[in-house]
Amino acid sequence: MLTVRHAIPRDDVLLGMVRAERIETARYPEDFDARLQQVVAERVGPLGEVEEARRAAARNILRNGSYKPTGRGKPASEYLLRAASQPEYAFPRINAPVDICNYLSLRYVVPISLWDLDRAASDRYVFRLGREGEGFAFNHAGQRIDVKDLLCGCRVAGNDSDASSNGEPIVNPVRDSMATKTTPETRRIAACVYAPSAAMSVEALQELCEEFAALLSACGTEAETACGVVLPQAVAEV
Repeated sequence: MLTVRHAIPRDDVLLGMVRAERIETARYPEDFDARLQQVVAERVGPLGEVEEARRAAARNILRNGSYKPTGRGKPASEYLLRAASQPEYAFPRINAPVDICNYLSLRYVVPISLWDLDRAASDRYVFRLGREGEGFAFNHAGQRIDVKDLLCGCRVAGNDSDASSNGEPIVNPVRDSMATKTTPETRRIAACVYAPSAAMSVEALQELCEEFAALLSACGTEAETACGVVLPQAVAEV
């Protein structure tokens, strides 16, 4: 079970949390390729009115303090939109949980983080704005993202008993830390959907999370999943 604290200082950000255990990263839902191909084909053209409003709202929730969600600072969902709009290139494929994450991010036009729970070595997380000097490497080349004023998911150390701990940033709507990304050995994962309440209701986010959990449950014969929505300034268990 995960304990998640929503400490982002704004009331228009909803967090959709998903947990999956005993998964196999090479095992996909039977119809996944067809699902992915369909949504990629849909995203070759311009977004519809609802999707465009959600894209803009998802970018807007990243506007905090000195952080500007432009250029390389855009939500990861916009990178996926760009990849899908270039049919001459194959849409990126990594492994089952990451591909499912990207499929849902592309379908619903919201950024989603995903991480390996064992590599993160924690079942407690806090989501807040990044602070001066915080950041992490996000690729094999060691490139680093500065997360000052950016929405961040932070792991809380297992020996930290302070309920108000600020934790260590490992994910955000733009990039996820190399230190906690999935590998072929990954068996336990968590994911966070960053949803703007201006363009996605609590009920719609819950449905997205349930779809996410159902897809992940097909990634292992003994897979166990759970999901839920965390409201602003709330603490929830998933």
